[in-house]
Amino acid sequence: MQVLYIVVPCYNEEEALPLTAPVFLKKLMQLCPEGRVVLVDDGSRDDTWKIIRSLHRQDAHFSGIRLSENRGHQNALTAGLMWAMDRCDAAISIDADLQDDIDAMDEMWKKYQEGWDIVCGVRQSRETDTFLKRFTARSYYRLMRLLGSDLIYDHADYRLMNKRALEALSHFHGDDLFLRGLVNRLGCTVTTVGYDRRAREAGESKYTLKKMLKLACKGFVSGRKKPSAQPRPMDSYVAGILHVERL
Repeated sequence: MQVLYIVVPCYNEEEALPLTAPVFLKKLMQLCPEGRVVLVDDGSRDDTWKIIRSLHRQDAHFSGIRLSENRGHQNALTAGLMWAMDRCDAAISIDADLQDDIDAMDEMWKKYQEGWDIVCGVRQSRETDTFLKRFTARSYYRLMRLLGSDLIYDHADYRLMNKRALEALSHFHGDDLFLRGLVNRLGCTVTTVGYDRRAREAGESKYTLKKMLKLACKGFVSGRKKPSAQPRPMDSYVAGILHVERL
């Protein structure tokens, strides 16, 4: 039986999680009732961790990982994926705000069962984004390609990775790995699934223009990283884990 984990990085998502967590759980039950929704609290300053603890108490399908301080989206996502790697056959990463169409997971799961290692969600429409968001996003992809990064256009961090892909990712060490820039460097089969981007359920976008430029710089550095012979150790910033091995 193939086990799916849905990994969700969370930073100050006390407004969004009560709305989106039940949606994640419903989708998990449709695809893989033996799986988990892994909520990674990236050192939030609000009640995000309190909400995650409550969700875990109510339903063991919710697992929680708490980082001791805010380390950024890519680090939180990497920590969640590396923890999930030894517990699942495939993991889908998605943001907590549900702007990425959760129903695209159906096709991702199907592609995985067909034998694909990595299935990337690609945005077909940005009509719900502001003009500034659309402009900065497109400029960002153009800049990264000019810098030599092998990116999939309009793909962020909504993707499925099977165990083989996760194990390949584990050999890239260091903080702030630019995950979308590593997708085509893992020696795995890669395909895409299209979807329309939605408006946020609640809260505000965490990606300002300044953060986009900072991410571009990280991508330039991360794109030149070489894999190590040894897999990366467990993230030392993990301060707490909520998980039930058997349901």
